[in-house]
Amino acid sequence: MREKVAEALEQVRPFLQRDGGDVELVDVDDTGIVKVRLKGACGG
Repeated sequence: MREKVAEALEQVRPFLQRDGGDVELVDVDDTGIVKVRLKGACGG
């Protein structure tokens, strides 16, 4: 599951970076809850 989420984030990462932000995968738990950290312009 973690690998699929990471692949999906790689697809949206260029769009976030174009606007001065980024995304970091923090955790994917056993129930499927995904936690990410938004950085830069996306942080707020």
